[in-house]
Amino acid sequence: MIEIHAITIDAADPYEIASWWSKATGLPLGEGDKPGDEEVMLRTERFPFLLFIRVPEGKSGKNRVHLDVNGTNGRTRDEEVERLIGLGATVHADLRQPDGSGWVTMLDPEGNEFCVCRSQAEREAQA
Repeated sequence: MIEIHAITIDAADPYEIASWWSKATGLPLGEGDKPGDEEVMLRTERFPFLLFIRVPEGKSGKNRVHLDVNGTNGRTRDEEVERLIGLGATVHADLRQPDGSGWVTMLDPEGNEFCVCRSQAEREAQA
C-alpha cells in the first residue's frame, strides 16, 4: 500500500496559479511561499496536498489527470461555476443535462482542466 502525498500540477508561475487555486478552494498557501518560488504547495487537512511546480514548457494538450470539484457551503454546481468564472476560470465544455446531472469542464487561468460536479446535496436530492 502507498500513500499519495501530493497531486502535482505543472505551472508557468507556481505562486500565481497556486494563489488562484487558494482562492478557489479556500486552502492556504504553504507557510513562507512567495512569488518567484519554484514550488508552491496548498496544504490540506489530510493528504493529498496540491503542489504547483515550475516547468519551462507550456501546456500542450489535454491533462491526463484532473481535479473534480463540487460546491460546498450550500453552493450548487451552477453557483460554483459562476463563482469560479468570477475568479478567472473559463468554461471549456458544458456537459450539464436537462435532468440536473452532468458537469462543467473548466480551465484555470493557466489552461489546466478541472470539472465542477454537483454537490453532495444535489446528488442526494436527485436520488
